[in-house]
Amino acid sequence: MNDRDRRESGRLMLISPERVFYAGLLGRPRKRTSGGYNIYAAMRGHLKITEGESEVAGEVAVVSPYVPHSVESDWPSIICLVIEPETVEPSAMDGLSARICGPSAPEIAQQIRTAYEGLRQRERRGGFTTHEFDRLFFGEALPDRNIDARIRRSAAKLNDFSGSKMTAADCAASAGLSPSRFLHLFKEQTGVSFRAFRAWKRARHLLHFVNEDINLAHLAQDIGYPDSTHFSHSIRRFYGGLEGSCDLSQRSRHARQCRFPPGAAITAAGIGR
Repeated sequence: MNDRDRRESGRLMLISPERVFYAGLLGRPRKRTSGGYNIYAAMRGHLKITEGESEVAGEVAVVSPYVPHSVESDWPSIICLVIEPETVEPSAMDGLSARICGPSAPEIAQQIRTAYEGLRQRERRGGFTTHEFDRLFFGEALPDRNIDARIRRSAAKLNDFSGSKMTAADCAASAGLSPSRFLHLFKEQTGVSFRAFRAWKRARHLLHFVNEDINLAHLAQDIGYPDSTHFSHSIRRFYGGLEGSCDLSQRSRHARQCRFPPGAAITAAGIGR
């Protein structure tokens, strides 16, 4: 999709290891569990977030990491921003969440929509720093999370699935720690187990390929899924499922029919550090 097609379609995705911005089709309401803070903004009208027995309706809403939820919208398309929790101070996110849930919600929703319209209309540029991204959408740069440097380096390595598959033992050795001490420190510093963190980062990596005509079964194996069952379970958990039918055990043309909700035809752009 070129810049002209992007402006006309209104669909846009920005991806970096620390942030994701998506504007496009929502699809059918399905339960999903993101490993990041998900901030949803309605393009028009209102949206509704369901978490268990509780429901929140409005122009903008925030969902904490690893909380199962579903999203409904008055409009077929929606805006979603994802903030990786290991990259931002929890107190800063508490403050932003309080603003989103308080009287400032309409102003925050409008700021997000205004930033999106500006991005949609301009020619695609080289990217943004994380702090530029935050100021654009939230009006402030969110402070980096203060975590142990060894854990920060290990978390950064888990964003890269293009090479060898990183294990806890690998990360522990690199950090100069025993595996048990590393796993304890990792959860203490990030708030989530190494296994859950790695599962989220693996599923998140697939976002880089939503616009490409590739064999998803082969890609799934390349980035560490042992088989089609694990892949399908992960996609259902984090994204709500796959659009259309697809048997990933059949490494054939059928694998090319898989699409990630909420839709295809997304333009990707980079966000720098």
